[in-house]
Amino acid sequence: MDTRQTLDRRAVILMLVLCMIWGLQQSLMKLAAPDVAPVMQIAVRSGVAALLVSLLMLWRRERIALLDGTWRAGVLVGLLFGFEFLLVSEGLRHTSASHMAVFLYTAPIFVALGLHLKLPSERLNALQWTGIAVAFIGIAVTFLGRGAAVVPAGEAANILLGDILALLGGMTWAATTVVIRCSSLARASASLTLLYQLLGAFALLLPAALVMGQAAIEPTALAWGVLLFQSLIVSFASFLVWFWLLKKYLASQLGVFSFITPLFGVAFGVWLLNESLEPRFLVGAVLVIAGVILVNGHTWIRASLLRG
Repeated sequence: MDTRQTLDRRAVILMLVLCMIWGLQQSLMKLAAPDVAPVMQIAVRSGVAALLVSLLMLWRRERIALLDGTWRAGVLVGLLFGFEFLLVSEGLRHTSASHMAVFLYTAPIFVALGLHLKLPSERLNALQWTGIAVAFIGIAVTFLGRGAAVVPAGEAANILLGDILALLGGMTWAATTVVIRCSSLARASASLTLLYQLLGAFALLLPAALVMGQAAIEPTALAWGVLLFQSLIVSFASFLVWFWLLKKYLASQLGVFSFITPLFGVAFGVWLLNESLEPRFLVGAVLVIAGVILVNGHTWIRASLLRG
């Protein structure tokens, strides 16, 4: 029997803090980019977090069995996770943190589509299909007819490339989730699954940073502060809290909060980076977030309508 409970005040506060942290990370990566390239930031944070997760598993006396029956799925998940953040890091070199926050968090839409194809128990209902349609309309609004009157043609093309990379990052994030749900990792511990992802990202992104000539670190206070925040808070602490919440509270209700993350991402981009927001992007972003809410929160929405 499922003993997980509905959200209480503690869970709501923790979710708000997590969404704020996750929404802040893109702005911080872009802010520190002159001192540490985003690809190098993610390589360092993944390596540090992998070490911390390994130490935590040893302290908990969890078995670190990277070569057991989960290793094939683990390698695939690690590569997908690393490729996702390669797309994110390159995307941030071209587009704004606000755009990245919205397009990256289209992942739940693609997760729903992937699970619909792979698992009979995850078939989409009418409300979820409506959400997917709304989200894709939002994506179309943001991509079509953009920018010519607002920014020069060359800059508009640069932003378009960054947005495409961000959207591909969301698709890759979704592919990672689908592999975890449909493979031997579905029965593995959350710590082991996270460790595979962190090791994969470190193994892929550090060589990528070296090959692309983006491995240099300018030892400024901002660079070290962002690296510490990304390593200790984003890649380690926030994921541990998230996994704890998933064990204690209903996942369907926690998922509804995911729509807050891109809102924080847009707000931090405007506040910290002075990013401007095109009206077309704002309309598209609202539609994308509304679609994600319908897909992720369909159970909660239907229950609320029935109670009403």
